[in-house]
Amino acid sequence: MNRVLEGIHRVADPKITLASAASMLLGAAYAAADGPISIGWLVATVAGIFFFEAAKNASGEIFDFDSGTDAAISDEDRSPFSGGKRVLIDGLLTRRQTALVAAAFYALGIVVGLTIVVLREPAVLGLGVVGVALAYFYHAPPLKLSYRGLGEAAVALAYGPLIAVGTYLVQRGTITSQTLGLAIPLGLLIAAFLVINEFPDHDADASVGKNTLVVRLGRRRGAVLFAALVALAFALTAAAPFFGASRWVWLAMLGAIPATRAALRLRSAERTADIVPAQAWTLIAFLLFAAGAAAGALIP
Repeated sequence: MNRVLEGIHRVADPKITLASAASMLLGAAYAAADGPISIGWLVATVAGIFFFEAAKNASGEIFDFDSGTDAAISDEDRSPFSGGKRVLIDGLLTRRQTALVAAAFYALGIVVGLTIVVLREPAVLGLGVVGVALAYFYHAPPLKLSYRGLGEAAVALAYGPLIAVGTYLVQRGTITSQTLGLAIPLGLLIAAFLVINEFPDHDADASVGKNTLVVRLGRRRGAVLFAALVALAFALTAAAPFFGASRWVWLAMLGAIPATRAALRLRSAERTADIVPAQAWTLIAFLLFAAGAAAGALIP
């Protein structure tokens, strides 16, 4: 039983929600700037996203285990930020138990989502359907987005516009261009976090045909892609006040400091041990971005 609980904890560790929490923070801040916040519906939004995050991790474990990519990752390429949750590889859960955990979390997320749709905001349904599809088919056939070099785009869409706009929509019943305008660069930064996390898994992914963008491009061009995503994210942010956003959103530019540091490190890194600090800096970058953009939305 202890091993089962440890396995569930791995796929449902609250740390998995940092990316979605950043996006929800952005959406909630813009919603708070435009009117009172319903704490109850905000809690429901957070709970629903958490359930889907855990479900995605659990179902993804099955497909990555079946493909062999998790088993192919060498000890020296393991990282705190990549390589999966390894609940099957480490024998914490059986395949059947992992499937049951995934089904339970998907069911909980759907119940919360439908409650929001029925009792609060019907327009959330469309965003929810797209979000659940991206979560499941990120790993699962027939789409297998992460295996076809499409996972990065899916992450940019889900963790940028979908979650931030959805959070705003639950509160305000509409969508604003300002929320969307800051959600897009946030999504690009979170996609960059995925890209840098693909570097330690490059050899394992390539060996089983998991064609992430880093596998498709190779490490050198993958580092260029990372830098381009970061540069585009902060260029869009710098331009936002010229299109109606408050100049206080430039507080989000604080994230450019660790992001630039990560891009410079990734350019010359050859071993996973050299990349791990850059992974951490990228995580800090999108969290600083979200915090700065949220503060910028709330400052009069």
